[in-house]
Amino acid sequence: MIKNNCTILVTGGAGFIGYHVAKKLLDLGNRVIIVDNFNNYYNPKLKKDRAKRLAIYPNCKIYRTDIRDIEEMRKVFLVNKIDKIIHLAAQAGVRYSLKNPLFYGTNNVQATLNLLDLAKQYRIKNFVLASSSSVYGKLEEFPSQEDFNLKTPTSLYAASKQACELMAHVYNHLYGLKITVLRFFNAYGPWGRPDSALYIFTDKISKGEPIEVYNFGKAEKDFTYVDDIANGVVLAVGKEHDYEIINLGNDRPIHLMRYIELIENELGRKVEKKMMPAIPGDVQKSCADITKARELLGYEPRVGIEEGIKRFVEWYKSYHKIKY
Repeated sequence: MIKNNCTILVTGGAGFIGYHVAKKLLDLGNRVIIVDNFNNYYNPKLKKDRAKRLAIYPNCKIYRTDIRDIEEMRKVFLVNKIDKIIHLAAQAGVRYSLKNPLFYGTNNVQATLNLLDLAKQYRIKNFVLASSSSVYGKLEEFPSQEDFNLKTPTSLYAASKQACELMAHVYNHLYGLKITVLRFFNAYGPWGRPDSALYIFTDKISKGEPIEVYNFGKAEKDFTYVDDIANGVVLAVGKEHDYEIINLGNDRPIHLMRYIELIENELGRKVEKKMMPAIPGDVQKSCADITKARELLGYEPRVGIEEGIKRFVEWYKSYHKIKY
């Protein structure tokens, strides 16, 4: 675990995973510099509410800044003596990439390049880069291992994440920047994104509305509770690997129909299901090999899907003031 009294830049710190990571770091006594542009990909109120909970920490500083603007980012580096970076900010969403492809070049690739170059200039000790299980694309060998040959991304989101991994390798090779790439497997939990399946399903079921179930319910995914993801990130920033790629998953895939059933059980309601074809670019199965995470980080997922969904539904009802 990372020692306290370290100054860590967390990009996307008002985001879902970023909020949980920043809170853990602050609770450990670190100084946290958050950079987030609070964009409107989803309702910015949720990001602002997360940020308010972090702003109460005296050792937290929040900048409303876009990492695509390298000159504004340079000011952040000049004002704060940053020791380490956790780069979580990115444009997410497979469906969104079908309609807004150019965002993934600027928000993910260019923004990451900006940050890598600043890390080189300011001699950052350790750089943790968030990637995604989506980079495994069409590969059908499971569980997915970090050394698989990746040639089949199925979305611009996945391709942009793979590009970021490759750029990070170059900065390690040329400049010795110590980098750990973490491939997240379907993070979920309290304070989650409104565009996630769990949030959408919970919202519609609670309102008595039908849900759309893609790929006719045949998907099977490795959902990872956000506290487990955040623990893995904090463990990674506490190490200084030369260059490593590490999966952070739960190692226990669940069928989509069972996933929906668990949400129904927690809400005490059944839902009408509209069976739909698969969304182009979406990965239908995921399962993480977390051997490397266990060996290099001491990572161990602790929250099972039943408990994780229960905690999310409790948060959802509390946050939206739902009583029934």
